[in-house]
Amino acid sequence: MNYTSQEVKQFVEEEDVKFIRLAFCDVFGKQKNISIMPGELDRAFREGIAIDAWAVAGFDCFDRSDIFLHPDPQTLAILPWRPEHGRVIRMFCDITWPDGSPFLCDTRGYLKKAVEYAARKGYSFRFGTEQEFYFFKSDMEGERTDIPYDKAGYMDIGPEDRGENIRREICITLEQMGIYPESSHHEEGPGQNEIDFKYCDALKSADDSITFRGVVKAIAGRNGVYADFMPKPLNERPGNGMHINFSVKFGENSAPLSPVIAGILENIRALTFFMNPIKESYDRLGNLMAPGYITWARENRSVLIRVPAASGEYERGELRSPDTMSNPYLAYALIIYAGMDALEEKKEVSPSTDVNLYRATEEELADLDKLPTSLSEAAKAAMESDFIHKYLPEEILKAYIDRAQNNNLLG
Repeated sequence: MNYTSQEVKQFVEEEDVKFIRLAFCDVFGKQKNISIMPGELDRAFREGIAIDAWAVAGFDCFDRSDIFLHPDPQTLAILPWRPEHGRVIRMFCDITWPDGSPFLCDTRGYLKKAVEYAARKGYSFRFGTEQEFYFFKSDMEGERTDIPYDKAGYMDIGPEDRGENIRREICITLEQMGIYPESSHHEEGPGQNEIDFKYCDALKSADDSITFRGVVKAIAGRNGVYADFMPKPLNERPGNGMHINFSVKFGENSAPLSPVIAGILENIRALTFFMNPIKESYDRLGNLMAPGYITWARENRSVLIRVPAASGEYERGELRSPDTMSNPYLAYALIIYAGMDALEEKKEVSPSTDVNLYRATEEELADLDKLPTSLSEAAKAAMESDFIHKYLPEEILKAYIDRAQNNNLLG
């Protein structure tokens, strides 16, 4: 909504706002927040609000645990599901150390640096996500059962699709928060849904992705349903993906997608560790419509990156491997850096794979490179990647490695 700090303060006063949520994400993309009262807003904008971050996942600051949250006034949004009297608003925050220096595990700040890096060279990237999720019936305590909310299939309608009214409420809520869905429908799995939203600049798109997950969970819970974003909620059923659509401009003109696709494909084995960051991610990859090979093509939905039928400003690539456990700030930043490397080196993408990989013979698949098939394999690729060590702060890499090791997932 592009508010200034002064306009936020005026809004709080005029709209009966009683609670201000200062939102941020841990290094893995899970949203956190602290609520302040209106009387603290001046201090928040002037010097930031200090928090003790020692228990925030991946922040690893036991010996220096105080960090400061600085609200970004342009991210102001009302939380429509909270009471109208004594309203609640939310702003995303930048994170610094007490001396004002950037906190390196702030992945939102990391994405901002990637956007600035591309802008200095004349480029801008735009993103849009397609996020899938399941609805399950809840028990008396509001916890998830193993029973899907319906038995409908791909793009079915009511009454088989029992989630359409909940999706409608989610889309209306998103619009009230300044996020504009393009489409929504029932997905292939029982109780599985998808909502796609309009592409926009990288930072807003990542903020919207994080907001989206919170809205889905809140509205589902209000309807007595549990929303599950895990990569593989049901065995033998499709997993939840977070397809990332991307495009790039040079100045005011569209830039070629070919080098960007080449840069992503060249580094995708290392990127997979961050875009498919948990053990269950690898139950999804390579199964039931999720990609397993490092390929690209136009329109072909069986490849890793497809280029949908469009031209000019609507031309885009669609990366189909990430899942809904990935941190969009981190995913977008890595795509930008991979694309910028390839644009500067004027790389061209390899020939497209114009076969249906779901029905391909072993002979047709023999020469194709595969995505990692386990978290351990993906971690090894990331640790051995010159690209990752060049562009990703070691603190973030260490956080991801430590989480996998602490859960005994690296073998």
